[in-house]
Amino acid sequence: MKAFRTLFQTECKLSLRGLDMFIFAICMPIIVFILLGIIYKDKPAFDGAGYTFVEQSFGAVSTIAICAGGVMGLPLVVSDYRKKHILKRFKVTPASPVLILAVQLSIYALYSFASLILVYAAGAIFFGFHLNGSILTFLAAYLLVMISMFSIGLLVGGIAPDIKTASAAASILYFPMLIFSGATLPYEIMPPALQKFSDIMPLTQGIKLLKAAALGSPVKESAVPVFFMIAIAILCTALSLRFFRWE
Repeated sequence: MKAFRTLFQTECKLSLRGLDMFIFAICMPIIVFILLGIIYKDKPAFDGAGYTFVEQSFGAVSTIAICAGGVMGLPLVVSDYRKKHILKRFKVTPASPVLILAVQLSIYALYSFASLILVYAAGAIFFGFHLNGSILTFLAAYLLVMISMFSIGLLVGGIAPDIKTASAAASILYFPMLIFSGATLPYEIMPPALQKFSDIMPLTQGIKLLKAAALGSPVKESAVPVFFMIAIAILCTALSLRFFRWE
């Protein structure tokens, strides 16, 4: 536990010094949510909807930090540590190389939950936002989406032969999901053809799940996204364990 705490503190300082996650996981979600609130204000999500566009967008915007950490940050850190033989060195110490992965996962999870709290606070302060659904249900859904997206990051970082490949693969996954999954560009305003393309992205299904949880929609409406997230998490975790390269 002491080794974990020491490494966690060191890695947190390095992460904050880089500012990448602070910008993309903390600042960016707040800015996007405030901009959506300014643009759409109290406009209904669609004709006849009992909730506003802002209320519906909360679940989507809250995934930006998850996407930044799990799909972009995690693969680059893992592949970089492999290149620098940091993972290999951990093998000859009392600490398992799994420790450094656990620390990185904890750091990105911390960024994600910090972002969630700050986005909620921004919505409450500027737009009177409140969660219509159960807080526990939303947090459970948020954790499921986080596990699913982090498993993708571990898979990419674990099997990429070098940091350039990891960076290219992470970018191919990150930017389309960030833009077309509904995290930044609202899903509801996309043309039907673009929505169909968006539906194949894991983050899109995660956003649908979080929207339903935030709005208190019936559980049956979330069945497909839940199974999709679980399937992605199991598949990517299994592949990562099977093919993960420590050196």
